[in-house]
Amino acid sequence: MSDAPRLWFQIRIGEGRFGPGKAELLAHIRDTGSISAAARAMGMSYRRAWTLLDAVNALTGVPVVETERGGASGGGAKLTPRGATLLAAYEQLRDALDATAAPTLRSLAAMDHAGE
Repeated sequence: MSDAPRLWFQIRIGEGRFGPGKAELLAHIRDTGSISAAARAMGMSYRRAWTLLDAVNALTGVPVVETERGGASGGGAKLTPRGATLLAAYEQLRDALDATAAPTLRSLAAMDHAGE
């Protein structure tokens, strides 16, 4: 049995793209306050997470995450206002597209299950 049909999209910003992987990374950073924890949650290396963040920074022209060095408080990371705005816009668009596409995706899934 195959996976159910689903919608997948990217937003083109200049010469780059912002899609589900980068959005998920930002969401994990928002939720955990840590780039390391976000990378672990996604099964990727810390270095790969930074590579993705650098790519998003290049898209926006400003940092999307700010970090604090470790120490007594342990350091951490949080989204900048630009990062929070970008993630919120992506999530809003994703939710709207998912809602609009849901009936069509259900029809496609039913066709798949019917063996057509």
